[in-house]
Amino acid sequence: MGGRAEHPELWEFLESLHGAERLCGTVAAIERFGVFVALDEGPAHPVFPGVGFITIPELSWHRIESAYDVVQVGGRVSCEFLQFDTWNLEARLSLRATQPDPFQEFVDSVPAGQKLTGPVTKLIPFGVFVEVADGIEGLVHLRELTRDPVQSPADVVQVGDEITVVVTEIDRERRRLALSRAE
Repeated sequence: MGGRAEHPELWEFLESLHGAERLCGTVAAIERFGVFVALDEGPAHPVFPGVGFITIPELSWHRIESAYDVVQVGGRVSCEFLQFDTWNLEARLSLRATQPDPFQEFVDSVPAGQKLTGPVTKLIPFGVFVEVADGIEGLVHLRELTRDPVQSPADVVQVGDEITVVVTEIDRERRRLALSRAE
């Protein structure tokens, strides 16, 4: 992309940024791999539509189908600075870091042992995911799905089935919820 000598103003700007700093700008382009942001402060980018870049996972705490679910070209955003990407000469940004984490809010109010009901969202070889609150999913391991041994989760439930589960373990750091099917 070019070193310090080719783009001194851009390097200087990016090196001046600090973690968790708030940066504002305008969405310049939306790609399937992320969103370019033209920052209010700082220089233009020599190649990309903006110096700021938000990867898809950093757009929202919720699972989204497309960046268009969250932002539009020309829209204003206020993001948190994550890091200086020296390869692409861009500021990696997070939109979701500026919003409360719904997982942490959820586990503040739901203790282990709590019964919850929700739809099965996904089957995987060793269990199923169940949505227990808006955008909050937990895993029911295959051995926790039924008392009878089964080969596959599909032998017991299908995507869309509403099932009652119990919260067995909360991992705040990794944002994981372990569930067991309530009998």
